[in-house]
Amino acid sequence: MDLIKIAEQAFAGEKKELPAFQAGDTVTVSYRIKEGTKERIQDFRGDVIRISGGEGRKRFTVRKMSGNVGVERIFPLDSPYIENITINKYGKVRRAKLYYLRDLTGKKARIPERVIKK
Repeated sequence: MDLIKIAEQAFAGEKKELPAFQAGDTVTVSYRIKEGTKERIQDFRGDVIRISGGEGRKRFTVRKMSGNVGVERIFPLDSPYIENITINKYGKVRRAKLYYLRDLTGKKARIPERVIKK
């Protein structure tokens, strides 16, 4: 028996319904933060530059510009600290990993919007 899979199944709780997004989308991640005895929810809005990992260990990286400094944060998809994920804009990209955005600034770093037909 695979002990890692047994442990993952034991700790796997209820799954939250999160929206389907991909690299290039602009998302707002509402993340619960503990500071001492207090808890608060902080929003992190930015572009998804990659989604990686397998079945139960998926994680995604969100990049935003804070002033003139790029800030990236990696979120585990099944983290209990994620309250919700809101998709603000669907991006039209041709790559799965958007590491080239790290070198671009200004208008060159824009991602065109993908039109969703309903």
